Amino acid sequence: MGWRVSEASGIDSATRRLQAALEALDGSVGRRLDRDQGQAALASQVHAFDVDRARLAAELDDATARARGLETANREVALRLDEAIATIRAIIEPAGREA
Repeated sequence: MGWRVSEASGIDSATRRLQAALEALDGSVGRRLDRDQGQAALASQVHAFDVDRARLAAELDDATARARGLETANREVALRLDEAIATIRAIIEPAGREA
């Protein structure tokens, strides 16, 4: 009978070790799933940042093009104003000399 008690004790010990190993494995799997979910969330954020960056780059290109157009228009207006001022002076000066 001593042999059966020892065998039962060995089985109990093996069962406890197996249970501890299964719990450790379960914890490891849980941590891995959490890490994978975290990586998926980070990948999603990186994708969102890439989309935002592309949108902002396009908006910057549009704003730069508009700014260049406004600079060109500003130069044209300045030239026309200079021409108008010169024309007005040319008209006024002879009248002022006659007086």
